Amino acid sequence: MQNNDDLTVRAAALTIFICILFGGNPVAIKFCLTGIGSFTAAGIRFSIAAVVIFIWARYKKIPLKINRKQLGQVLILAAIFVVQLSCFYMGIDKTTASHGALISNVLPFIVLILAHFFIPGDTISFKKGIGITLGFIGVLLLFFDEQDLTGELRKGDLIVLVAVFMWSSSAVYVKRIISQYNVVQITIYPMIFGIPFFFFGGYLWDDPMIRMINPTVIKAVLYQSIVTASFGFIAWNTLLQKFGATALHSFIFIMPLVGVLSGVLLLGEAFTPHLAVSIAFIVTGVIIVNMRRRKRPVSVH
Repeated sequence: MQNNDDLTVRAAALTIFICILFGGNPVAIKFCLTGIGSFTAAGIRFSIAAVVIFIWARYKKIPLKINRKQLGQVLILAAIFVVQLSCFYMGIDKTTASHGALISNVLPFIVLILAHFFIPGDTISFKKGIGITLGFIGVLLLFFDEQDLTGELRKGDLIVLVAVFMWSSSAVYVKRIISQYNVVQITIYPMIFGIPFFFFGGYLWDDPMIRMINPTVIKAVLYQSIVTASFGFIAWNTLLQKFGATALHSFIFIMPLVGVLSGVLLLGEAFTPHLAVSIAFIVTGVIIVNMRRRKRPVSVH
C-alpha cells in the first residue's frame, strides 16, 4: 500500500469535495428521521448502498471473495458498525445536526489516542496533545449550550459521542488490517452483515418503522445511501489506500464547518455563542494535529 503524503491537485479537490459531502450528512439524517425510525433509516440506507456498491464492483470486476480469517475480521467490523450507526442515528434524532456534526469531528482525536496504545510507533506528540485537548474542550462546551432546557439535546450529544468512540475503534482496527483488503471488501461487508440487525432493531424499537414518506425524506435517504455511503465511502477508502491517512486528515476540519453551516441554513438551527466557540476549538485542534503530521515526510517529485 502506498502511503504518500503528496496529494495531487485532483486528489486534493476530491478530498475537499468528499469532506463537504460528509459534513452535510447529519442534516440529511435529520430530514430522513422526520419520516423514518432511526434503526429502519440505517437499514434502508445501507441496503441501497450495498446494492449500489455490489453493482459497481461487478462492473469493475473487483473481487469480493474473502477467506475465513477475513470473515472473522469483517464480522468484528460489522458488530462495531451496527453499534456505531445505531447510536449515531439515535443520537442525531435527539440532538441538533450542528451538535452532531461537531461531535463527529472528535473522531481524529479519539483515533490518535487509541492508535497511541494499539498501533506500534503511533505515539502522541506534544502538539498532537494540544490539538486533542482543544478538540475535547470544544465538545465539552456543547454540553453547556442552552438550546435545550429538557436535557434531551445533551442526551443526544452523549449518544453521538458513544457512536464516535465506536467509529474511532473501527478506524484503528481498519488501519491495522486494510492492506489485506480492497476498498470494496472493507466497505461492503460490514454493511451486508449489519443490515439485518438494523431492520430487527427497527422492528423492536422504531414506533412505527415508517411514519411518512415524502420527497424530502426520499432525497435524504438517497443522499445518505448513494452520495455518502456508496460514493463517499469508496472514494475515501481509495484515497486512503493511495495517499495515506496523513494527507487526507489535513482536510477533516472542513466537515464540522459544513455540518454547522448546513444545520443553520437548512434546518434553521440556532447559532449560539457556545456553538461558535466550540467550532473554533474543534477546528483549531484538528488543524494543529494535522499540521504536525503534515510536516513528515516531504516528497520533492
